[in-house]
Amino acid sequence: MTQRVPPKRILIIGGTRFSGLYLQKELHSRGHEVVLYNRGKTANKQLPNEEYENFTKRAVEVKTIVGDRKSEEVIRETLGNEKFDAVFDMNARELSDTKPLADLFNGKVEHYVFMSSAGVYLKSDQMPHRETDETDPKSRHKGKFESEEYLKKIGIPFTSIRPTYIYGPLNYNPLEEWFFERLDQDRPIIIPGHGQHLTGLGHVKDLAVAMANVIGNEKAKGQIYNIQDSKAITFDGIAKACAEAMGKDPSAVVIKHYDPKKFDFGKKKAFPMRPQHFFAGISKAMKDLDWAPSYSTLEGLKDSYLNDFAHKKKAEGLKNDFECDDKVLGH
Repeated sequence: MTQRVPPKRILIIGGTRFSGLYLQKELHSRGHEVVLYNRGKTANKQLPNEEYENFTKRAVEVKTIVGDRKSEEVIRETLGNEKFDAVFDMNARELSDTKPLADLFNGKVEHYVFMSSAGVYLKSDQMPHRETDETDPKSRHKGKFESEEYLKKIGIPFTSIRPTYIYGPLNYNPLEEWFFERLDQDRPIIIPGHGQHLTGLGHVKDLAVAMANVIGNEKAKGQIYNIQDSKAITFDGIAKACAEAMGKDPSAVVIKHYDPKKFDFGKKKAFPMRPQHFFAGISKAMKDLDWAPSYSTLEGLKDSYLNDFAHKKKAEGLKNDFECDDKVLGH
C-alpha cells in the first residue's frame, strides 16, 4: 500500500540510475517535489512502460542541482541555502561520502533515508538475516555500516534500507542478464558449488515503494529495514526461473556445477552472486512500512526480460563474454 502523505520537498542524492531513478518516479507520482543532486552527467530517462506524457511531465518538474558529493566545499556552496523535508542518500559507499551531507542536514530535515546493503551482514549458519544480526567488519560494504553508525551517533532522524540483490529493468549490475544471455544462446549455466545456495532477490519497483513509504512514517525513524522478494531462491532455481521467464522449458536447462577454487579467472567475475546463503527477513519492513512485495521472483524476471534484456539484445548491446564459462566447461 502507498501512504497518503502531504507533499514534501525531497532531495535525492543520485537519482538518475536504476534504483534512484525508480525512487524518483515513485516519489514524483505521489505528488512530492523532487530535486536531484548529482554531477549532471546522466540525463533523466524514461522508465520501461512509463507513458511518454508522464515522463515528459516528470522530466520538467524534477529539478537537478549539479554538484559533487565528494567535495565538502561544493556541497556547502550548492546545498547550504537549500531547504528540504527529506533526503534520500542513494549512492554513498564510504563514511567519508556520508558524513558531509549528514552534517549539513542534521537538524534541518525531517528524515534522512540511507541506502545501505544486506551485504553488511556477517556470514551466518542461521538464516534469514535479521536487522539485528552481527555485521562483517571485513565486508566490502563496511562503509555502509559505518555510515549507519555515524547517523545514529549524530542523532539525525534516519532510516537505513538494506536490500539484498536488486533486479529489474535497467539493472546496471548484470545479474539476471548473466542468466538470460546464456539461456538465450542455449548455453549450459555454470554455477559454483552445489547450486542449492539460497539467495534473496528484490525487484527494484518494490524497493522504490518501500523507500517512499518511509516518508511521513515516524515509526521508521532510527530503524533499519531489509528489503527483498517474499521468498529466497536457489542458484539452480534462478536459472530455471529465468528460462521460464523467457518462455523456455525450465526442465531443459543444462546446469554445470563446479568448484570455484579449482579455477583462476583472474579479475573476471565468473558468476554474478556470492556462493553462499544470502537472504534476509522482511517482516519488520512489511509491518512498519505498510509494505509487501508486489512481484514474485518469476514475475519480476519476466518484467526484466521483456522490458530490458529483449531490447538490449535487439540493440546489440550484449557483451557475449563467455570466457569463464568455456574454461569451466572445457575442464
